[in-house]
Amino acid sequence: MPHLMTPLAISAYTATSALGRGLQAHADALAASRGGLVPNDFSTAPLDCWIGRVAGVEDEPLPPELAEWDCRNNRLAWIALRQDGFADAVRAARERYGSARIAVLLGTSTASIGATEEGYRRLDHGNMPADLHRPVLHTPHSLASFVAAAFDLDGPCLTVATACSSSAKVFANAERMIRLGLIDAAIVGGTDSLCDSVLFGFNSLELVSPEPCRPFDAGRNGISIGEAAGFAILERIEAAKDAPLLIGYGEASDAYHMSTPHPEGLGAELALRDALARAGIEPGDVDYINLHGTASQKNDEVEAALVARTFPPTTRASSTKGFTGHTLGAAGVLEAAITLLAMRERQVPANLGATTPDPLCGPQMAWRPEPAEIRIALSNSFGFGGNNACLAFARAEEGA
Repeated sequence: MPHLMTPLAISAYTATSALGRGLQAHADALAASRGGLVPNDFSTAPLDCWIGRVAGVEDEPLPPELAEWDCRNNRLAWIALRQDGFADAVRAARERYGSARIAVLLGTSTASIGATEEGYRRLDHGNMPADLHRPVLHTPHSLASFVAAAFDLDGPCLTVATACSSSAKVFANAERMIRLGLIDAAIVGGTDSLCDSVLFGFNSLELVSPEPCRPFDAGRNGISIGEAAGFAILERIEAAKDAPLLIGYGEASDAYHMSTPHPEGLGAELALRDALARAGIEPGDVDYINLHGTASQKNDEVEAALVARTFPPTTRASSTKGFTGHTLGAAGVLEAAITLLAMRERQVPANLGATTPDPLCGPQMAWRPEPAEIRIALSNSFGFGGNNACLAFARAEEGA
């Protein structure tokens, strides 16, 4: 059994997605059940589908002192880092602990591969074009290296790339490093941006819907790809006594199949059970679950059955991918931020897009927004290859 976890304070957090920039834009969209998906206009040969695109990324290059890192993915990260006072919170933490005692732990699925794609499209006699001859871009570690450089941090710097659980699993990495005394605080989160590899890759797997995705709908026919960036600062509870808390996490790697979850959800259930055990809670203590809910056939049926057999009807659950699309390596942190917002705003988000519930869904599903006192909440993130993660959060008073 996993150890009972000492809660950590989430002293700052932020998110940017198709719903807008910063937490209030997300709160407003969720309250109004207003989604951000639009017809696909990305690429020189756009697929016939819908996407969750962040407006204006193309028009906002990085500042000159960070120009070496300039690409769509790092621009999106930089936009998010400057929302909700997050950059100031990072600088304050650096002053408090020193630059070597803050880790940068970020998840991504594709990193800055969009820049690499562009480079190969414009090869100059077999070489990268001069403007993209920047080795720091053409690596999965580009995002974390960029954030560490932007804030002049020289503590542990780690990239987690476990598909769609990437930016959830970094919360677990942070807890272990803080518990072991390696660091005093961590910037966790992740970024994934739209690129051809993602859109055409998922389409080749016959997973992309030609219409806005409909998680847990009986007639769902695939996912909608989105892009997002989100970040949080984790530190010991004494540093921010009024902040929401990370109270548990669970991880599992069932390795059942390259792209299909275990038919009985064994890996997902193991991650869920470990999160509950670390948090010292029972299923009946959970007020809300932000579901992974991608609108793919297999994911939704497995997750619906898991929730229906595990939680009482009083637990509310919904997927928010109908709002943002599936943001891949950024999904974990985006949905963690949405879960924290649900707690803050005392409202369960709708399961946007679904009109005919899948018969496997239990009474826990919230199809429309619901007012609720959310004291304890979970966020599920399940990735290709059986990489599963579940995060448990609580209001500050629950950790007192």
